[in-house]
Amino acid sequence: MAGSGSILGNSVLRREDPNLLTGTNEYYDDMKVPGLIHLAFQISPIAHGTIESMDTSEAEGMPGVVAVYTADNLGLDPFLAFPMVPPHFARPPLAKGKVRFVGDLVAAVVAETPEQAADAAAAIVVEYESLDAVTSATAALEDGAPVLFEENGGNLAFETAIGMDEDPLEGATTVVTETIVSQRLAGVPMEPNGIVALPGDTEGGITVYVPHQAPHSVQDPLAGALGLEASAVRVIAPWVGGGFGPKAAVYPEYLVAAKAAMLLDRPVKWTETRSHNMLSMVHGRDFVMEATLGIDDDGHIVGLKCESVSDAGAYPIIGTILVMLTQMMSQAVYKIPKIQFHGRVAATNTTPTGAYRGAGRPEATQYVERIMDVAARAAGIDPAEFRRRNYLQPGDFPLTTLTGANYDSGEYEKALDAALAASGYEELRAEQARRREAGDTKQLGIGVSSYVEVTAPIGLHSEYGKVEIEEDGTVIARVGTSAHGQGHETAFSMIISDVLGVPMDSIKLVQSDTHEVKQGAGTMGSRSLQTAGNALLEASNTVLAKARDLAAHLLEASAEDVVVGEGGLQVSGVPASSLTWADLAQAANDDSRRPEGMEAGLEHELVFDGQDSTFPFGTHVAVVEVDTETGNVQLVRHIAVDDCGTILNPLLVHGQQHGGIAQGVAQALFEWVRYDESGNPVTASLMDYLMPTAAEMPSFEASNTQTASPRNPLGAKGIGESGTIGSTPAVHNAVCDAVAHLGISHIDMPCSPERVWEALRAAAM
Repeated sequence: MAGSGSILGNSVLRREDPNLLTGTNEYYDDMKVPGLIHLAFQISPIAHGTIESMDTSEAEGMPGVVAVYTADNLGLDPFLAFPMVPPHFARPPLAKGKVRFVGDLVAAVVAETPEQAADAAAAIVVEYESLDAVTSATAALEDGAPVLFEENGGNLAFETAIGMDEDPLEGATTVVTETIVSQRLAGVPMEPNGIVALPGDTEGGITVYVPHQAPHSVQDPLAGALGLEASAVRVIAPWVGGGFGPKAAVYPEYLVAAKAAMLLDRPVKWTETRSHNMLSMVHGRDFVMEATLGIDDDGHIVGLKCESVSDAGAYPIIGTILVMLTQMMSQAVYKIPKIQFHGRVAATNTTPTGAYRGAGRPEATQYVERIMDVAARAAGIDPAEFRRRNYLQPGDFPLTTLTGANYDSGEYEKALDAALAASGYEELRAEQARRREAGDTKQLGIGVSSYVEVTAPIGLHSEYGKVEIEEDGTVIARVGTSAHGQGHETAFSMIISDVLGVPMDSIKLVQSDTHEVKQGAGTMGSRSLQTAGNALLEASNTVLAKARDLAAHLLEASAEDVVVGEGGLQVSGVPASSLTWADLAQAANDDSRRPEGMEAGLEHELVFDGQDSTFPFGTHVAVVEVDTETGNVQLVRHIAVDDCGTILNPLLVHGQQHGGIAQGVAQALFEWVRYDESGNPVTASLMDYLMPTAAEMPSFEASNTQTASPRNPLGAKGIGESGTIGSTPAVHNAVCDAVAHLGISHIDMPCSPERVWEALRAAAM
């Protein structure tokens, strides 16, 4: 990837950080727009019911109120936020006739100030006829369960299966079964959701500023809802304060705000409160997976079986089909001769589910790695040795798995060895044995997790990029990805600088604007470097080739002798015979200075297509102390060895590893969105939804192996979600390992002190 003296592969400080640290970046909520009015919503207080009547008269007469909207006067049709689900699951932007979860939008108020809008929204009187609610996917699929969409004939929203024609456990001498719950999580980005909609900004159309991961994906739904051509809708994502997947969705609040702006011909702003965010922004996970693993007398896997039930929420969208990724990644890092997977997804009276860091892949690793530990214990084999015994080997790649994943490359044992060495695994096991023998009240748990994940999944392996050299010598780079904290400006500038020799501070990145960037799939699925990064690499190389031909013409030299020099191009060995990039850009736009047949300009654009996904992997080792008197769990060490292919900038990689590990640990020990039996959320604020701070985390020990992907010139694989995927089962296994000798086989996540203490008490009875 990088030659001698290359900047690539080195830790380069992030260009984004000075403005972030000084607070000079402008987020959508910072915008100062003349004549701005504000939007607020009344939401359903019940999980399931019919709307019997609605009285908006008091709200309409309140101070500052500009308009009050319901489903009857807004003029927006139900919209289907994800095309793979049946059309009868379409969601009315404002509920019409029926509400299906606490948080369903019922009415909207536009007023001169946010406070006036909120007061008026609260004054709308709605009478409901309550219906029975169902809040778990398992219960929703039972006979007699309340049905959310009568036209669906039940609550089954999606189903998938493979390997159902044979018994995957035939021939096994040891068979173990465990139910693994991947509980519902909230995304909780630091910046909640929102939108600023400016009508008339695009010749009768509209411009919206929205904190989103994929602005191009917002353009068509808005255009369709408003009856506009897509070209009349401009979507701009300014600085975005975190995404993690939930900010890749299209929300009904966007449609209402944009429609109100068009109807009123005034700019409209909606800013989500944290309590609204906890109810309205899509949730993640919520899988219940019954896993069964069969092994032979030598500790080799015979077959794997999984029965999965997951939750789509009240309006099935992308969360409905994420079980396909769980199914696809069920072979994990192992030689598994037979796999049977059956996944069902149900609609329930809860917040819709969508993508959340890992999106279907963590669930696969969670159930496979947990059942691997259960099987290792049943067979009396050390968990690390059991994994080693069953790994796929480097010579097996490329490999199409039984579940349809097309693995590119992998050295799983190398990552395991590095993690075990870094953790001092043998010494940890010796210390564990000592504490067990002594009956120490603080027992040591050691959890191992090996994973492989898919990045740039479900067709996300191509992306737009353009490189253009301006007449002042600066470089404009355009990409279809959309950064929200990952360090794209730094990474992409490094690539262009490495090829063209242009200083990084002379490179401007243009992104997140549908009128400035032709197309773009956005940023999700850990795809940006392997897609947009390679697009910019190829575009830069093409620009360089053209510039060398132009320089050869102007300097009367052979193109083969023209090389990158300081600030431009020069004849090899003759530094005085040179041209700056400004000289070259000006010459490229001058008909009299270009060679015959050369097009004007120094620019190139393309859509890079890696043809398929890439498959990062790694091994994590978690070390916990469990207080057997209180059930408290303390994560004392976390060791991660993640392989994301060839590394461009170790600083960026380690940042992603640390952030990902923190979110994975949070699922294992802390976070859980819960509802009561009536569908009322009981974790609707940060007073009730438990999120860890840095004080609850040790300093993570993150390192890397590098196994290049053959699917792109950079050799890159994704890293944004690996830390989350690898860490959760490692910590979960560690907690279960700490108390396994006491007769406790499994504890559901999150492994809270209450749950651990209850398991200890039950085992002692």
